[in-house]
Amino acid sequence: MEKFILPIQIRWSDIDQNRHMRHSVYYDYGAMMRMALLSSEGLTTAKLEELKIGPILFREEAVFRREIKLEDKITIDAEVIKATRDYGRWSLRHNITREDGAVCAILTVDGAWIDMEKRKLTIPSEFVHGAFAKFPQAPDFQWVEAKQPQ
Repeated sequence: MEKFILPIQIRWSDIDQNRHMRHSVYYDYGAMMRMALLSSEGLTTAKLEELKIGPILFREEAVFRREIKLEDKITIDAEVIKATRDYGRWSLRHNITREDGAVCAILTVDGAWIDMEKRKLTIPSEFVHGAFAKFPQAPDFQWVEAKQPQ
C-alpha cells in the first residue's frame, strides 16, 4: 500500500474557545485513522473479535505545529515507522495536514496486541501479520528487536 489518507470533516464540537481544534481531538482522529487502516486490510472489529485480540497503545504523542480552524480542510495519513518482524509490537506515525500542505500535527503511537481472553500481550496470527505487512511504511522505517518480558 503506497499511502493511506483519510479526509477529515471538522465538527463544531472539535473547536475550543480559542476557535481552533481542541488538543484531544487530534488523538481521536488518530484512533479513527488506525481503525480505518486496520479495516482496510480486513482487520475489522468483527475479525479482531474472532481472533480474540485487540490493539493496545503504550505511548501516544502529538507534536502540534499549526492551528486548525473549523473551516480548514484536513487529511490524516498513517505509516508504520517501526515493527518487530512478527508485528507483535509496532509504531505508527500520523500526519495531519491542511489543504494548503501545512503539516499541522504529527502523532506517534507505540502499540502491540493483547489476547482478549488472557489479558496478556500476544504475537498476532498470520492473518494480522499479512495485513500489517501491507500497510504503508515510512521512508525511515526500521525493524526492531522484540523486548523480552521481565
